[in-house]
Amino acid sequence: MKKTIASTVIGFIILFAGLIVFLNSVYTVKVNEAAIIVRFGKIRAIEQNPGLHFHVPFIEGISSVYTGDILYDIPVSDVITSDKKSMIADNYLIWSVTDVTKYYQTLGAVQGRANERVEAAVFNATKNTISSMTQDNIISSRGDTLTSLITEEANSDISQYGITIKIAEIKALDLPDANKEAVYERMISERNNIAASYTAKGQAEAQKIRNETDKQVNITVANAQAEAAKIEADGEAEYMRILSEAYNDESKAEFYTFIRSLDSIKAMSGDNKTIILDKDSEYAQILYGIR
Repeated sequence: MKKTIASTVIGFIILFAGLIVFLNSVYTVKVNEAAIIVRFGKIRAIEQNPGLHFHVPFIEGISSVYTGDILYDIPVSDVITSDKKSMIADNYLIWSVTDVTKYYQTLGAVQGRANERVEAAVFNATKNTISSMTQDNIISSRGDTLTSLITEEANSDISQYGITIKIAEIKALDLPDANKEAVYERMISERNNIAASYTAKGQAEAQKIRNETDKQVNITVANAQAEAAKIEADGEAEYMRILSEAYNDESKAEFYTFIRSLDSIKAMSGDNKTIILDKDSEYAQILYGIR
């Protein structure tokens, strides 16, 4: 009986020990994760395929590394431009582990240490980039240009750690309160100068168009007047030709002379209803038929 109990206890002990060994030999790799298998302080293997895996228990240790994108917000900092103007930069960055071996060997695969390195790299890159530009150039270059410059320089400083910064961007670049008013006034003045330049240019173009239009109108009017004078002259000539044909004999010529004399007398009298003529005058002689 005692032997049976002892055998049962030993069996349970062996089973329990086997379960412990099994549990310590199994590890799981998740998506966006890498498992570093370490034996005697050295990397034996790196497993990045998601799923259940095995290793030698008690001899080998497992360190998990997140390989997905990590968002890190950097505290605001003061930076100085090349023209000695103070600005306040607020950055954020997205980084990830791209070389697990380097990451483990240099930083021990500790994310807190990595955050310290990327923060310092981006801060220095931001300071160096802004210190090489004037304040006006920085304001006009905000966006992709500054982001590209800062990201490139920051990556050159942290490549040794197996880390890659995907983007290091200035989310806010502001002026100290003491400088804002002066900068805003200068910007308003510059915009007003630009607006005045556009206005003057527009007025000059408008005057040019008006002058050209007036020139074309004057040419058109002059041509029309010349054509009208020509038509009038042609009409007068045609009128005289018709009269000449109508009164081409002596009897008709006398009648024409009589009519023209009446017209002349009418024009001479104006609004008066009565006109007094000397009997020896040419008009009187025409009216009496003497001439």
